[in-house]
Parts: sequence; structure tokens; C-alpha cells
Amino acid sequence: MGALTMIGSGFAAALCIMTAVKAGAEMLIEKPELSIWSLLFVALGEGLAIYGLIVAILLIG
Repeated sequence: MGALTMIGSGFAAALCIMTAVKAGAEMLIEKPELSIWSLLFVALGEGLAIYGLIVAILLIG
């Protein structure tokens, strides 16, 4: 169950980061002064992976 949780959260985080980077790159072309927002959205996707790892560790332990 822990492995399934980690695989699911890793897939969801990768999808989130991929979408955030694509949208952030398009945003930087139009408005470069909003670059901090693109970093924020990528960081939220990475947080999803970390929370998935924590839940997987709690399920195993």
C-alpha cells in the first residue's frame, strides 16, 4: 500500500510540476515581473510529492 501511495503521489506531483512549468514559461514571456508566481506553483507540486512520501512512510511503519 505504501508503494502504491508513493507511485500515485509521484505521478500527481510530476503532472502538477509539468503543467506549472509549461504555464510559467508562457507567463514569463508575457509578464516577466511575475516570475515568483511560477516558482511558487512549482514548489506546491514538489510539496505534493513530499506529503505523499510522508504518508507512504507512515503506512509502511
